[in-house]
Amino acid sequence: MRVVEWSGMDTDTSAEAAERAAGLLKRMTLEEKCAQLSSLWRGVHADAGDMAPHQSEQATGVSEEDAMAHGLGQLTRPFGSAPVEPTEGAARLAALQRLLRSSSRFGIAALVHEECLTGLMAHGATIFPTALAWGATFDPDLVRAMARQIGATMRGVGVHQGLAPVLDVVADSRWGRTEETIGEDPYLIGTVGTAYVSGLQESGVLATLKHFAGYSASQAARNFGPVYMGPRQVAETYLTPFEMAVRIGRAGSVMQSYAAVDGVPAAADHRLLTGVLRDEWGFEGTVVSDYFGVNFLQSQQHVAADRSGAAALALAAGVDVELPSVDCYGEPLLKAVRSGVIEEDVVDRAAERVLTQKIELGLLDELPEPPGEVDLDPPEGRALAAEVARRSIVLLANDGVLPLPVPKRMAVVGPAADDKAVMLGCYAFPNHHGRNDAESQDPDDRYPHVDMGVPIPTLVERLASDLSGAEIEHIAAGTVLDAEDADIEAAAHAAARAEVAVVAVGDRSGLFGRGTSGEGCDAPTHALPGRQAELLDAVVATGTPTVIVVISGRPYALGAAGDRAAAIVQAFLPGQEGAVAISDVLTGAAEPEGRLPVGVPARADSPPATYLGPELARRSQVSTVDPTPRFHFGHGLSYTEFAWGAPRLLSDDVVAPESVVEVAVEVRNAGDRAGVEVVQLYLHDPVASTVRPVQRLVGFAKLRLDAGEAAEARFAMPVDLAAFVGVDGEWIVESGTLELRLGRSAADIAGAVSVEVTEPRRLEPGTRRLETGTIVG
Repeated sequence: MRVVEWSGMDTDTSAEAAERAAGLLKRMTLEEKCAQLSSLWRGVHADAGDMAPHQSEQATGVSEEDAMAHGLGQLTRPFGSAPVEPTEGAARLAALQRLLRSSSRFGIAALVHEECLTGLMAHGATIFPTALAWGATFDPDLVRAMARQIGATMRGVGVHQGLAPVLDVVADSRWGRTEETIGEDPYLIGTVGTAYVSGLQESGVLATLKHFAGYSASQAARNFGPVYMGPRQVAETYLTPFEMAVRIGRAGSVMQSYAAVDGVPAAADHRLLTGVLRDEWGFEGTVVSDYFGVNFLQSQQHVAADRSGAAALALAAGVDVELPSVDCYGEPLLKAVRSGVIEEDVVDRAAERVLTQKIELGLLDELPEPPGEVDLDPPEGRALAAEVARRSIVLLANDGVLPLPVPKRMAVVGPAADDKAVMLGCYAFPNHHGRNDAESQDPDDRYPHVDMGVPIPTLVERLASDLSGAEIEHIAAGTVLDAEDADIEAAAHAAARAEVAVVAVGDRSGLFGRGTSGEGCDAPTHALPGRQAELLDAVVATGTPTVIVVISGRPYALGAAGDRAAAIVQAFLPGQEGAVAISDVLTGAAEPEGRLPVGVPARADSPPATYLGPELARRSQVSTVDPTPRFHFGHGLSYTEFAWGAPRLLSDDVVAPESVVEVAVEVRNAGDRAGVEVVQLYLHDPVASTVRPVQRLVGFAKLRLDAGEAAEARFAMPVDLAAFVGVDGEWIVESGTLELRLGRSAADIAGAVSVEVTEPRRLEPGTRRLETGTIVG
């Protein structure tokens, strides 16, 4: 029997975690320290096999016994890699932890991580809306509550770290991972993402910010593609959400990106992972590699000759833990240290961070017993999933046909109307592993005889229930990817016979070519997949009032059919309760309150564009290409009308550069039913020493108003939010005029106020005030 070596400091739970970690580190061998930087993708489930391209090329073939011989840093996705009955899985995970503690010298448990972008990615766990839907809610408090629920579920089964949120800023929505992002605006992403971090960590689960940084700006929106942009744009746009989540949310972990920005891979970028993240922002947690990201330094990016070189580069840059399995940080790292390529104190630095975090999580002390019964989809989880979905639905257009009265005859057509999987993102368990449909014949389905795991109503089912007095004719009209002429004709005939037609189109999310949206599923244009555009044209051409419902992971151009439709509703992969939410909005049981976190392109061939561009990035006479979106960032309609007063400046109109500017606007519900308005605050800098975006979001507030009710939204914006990276590469607030614009969207400004900043002020890195205070009353 192994005898565990303890010292007084190891077991003194009153001592600081850093002290305990330092004392433990002094008695560890190099092998034991390196083991804490490694991970194992095996344990409570059968071997899941390859789930991504190049996966089999990355592993060194280390056995489970050898991997655990000196301890282990992390266990990779014990619930998310194969179907696991949750109660049994929790018991097996606890048993594996006991085995690990008894088979290594210091009895240190492994930190367990899982994906949690749409909830815990496990069979049978609540499936929440994807992150683009979180952005559409413009509701950080709701996202925080959702994350708290996700975290409680994870911690309850022995999981300590969640690989979310994604804080990448959308640069080109053709990118397959657009669905995983919160949107195209850094402030919205940072605010909502920080709320998610806070909620998850309040439940005792470490949040992992990803992908740090610049990953979403890949050339031509291709996954893993090279990124060509300068340090100013990186700092102002792509780093800002991460800075908010680190400095305000105190995120416990960061995942390095696959991106090579201007030729430097993030995994080897000391300036990024140590200089910016730790020295400037004060980050104290652990940096984990994206899966196989360390190995990619030698196998894909060729900045290292072999695994030892890759290990040395990544560890020196600041990657503390290699995921998902023992590879470069195993024998290759030992070789690099012993040959003098890297000093052992660099290993010590990373190991001490890991040990400190484990001690803070209680992994050096007595572990809790596994729960007797596990419910991964409790009623409170489903209720939150439904609420997030409802608040994320965006009403893009409406000629008065919505909310739907109960018609005598209605056609519900389209491939997204009766398909459960269209509601889910690529990091929901069923779509991550294939269809997971008991009747599936899909060869890409990894577990064809396993059901979806949670109840997921389809849109046609829910509409039939909510409009029980209507005669509903349903025609699938093919699949998301394919349809026959006869399918489209049948849908058009059904629409022609109806008083109103609902046509549901969109995505089938998956991974690496198994979907139309999702990781590795990039798109060449903004056109709807398959023949869905033809379906829209055929249905609208019947003359029957048509409601288009888009259920997708990215915005799509709807063409002439979008211009002629009676109404357009956008749902960004709204999760297991998505059909409930969409039907509630269509029928008027819920008010539409979502706002676009990304613009909707005007044409299938529209150039990549976001609202953040400077003046010459917009439509002009110097180019024949018009990037103007069909629907702008922040856009969303209601079933009522709102009257806005003139914006009022509550502070002086001449301000010091370190001060706060206060502005307010009153909004009244001028309609005859309750509704929600989202007041958006944009900053415009008329003259600056570098070319600036025309405007950018710096605050927002949601007003819930009964018919006739009025409320005031008040904002307190630190002048720091006007700072940018000047011509000398330093952050600066310049003197001069600033304009604060209050609007319903980036294209619908209700009014503005101006202030004069008296003098310039330089800001030290990591000292900017990053949030606008908001009061509604």
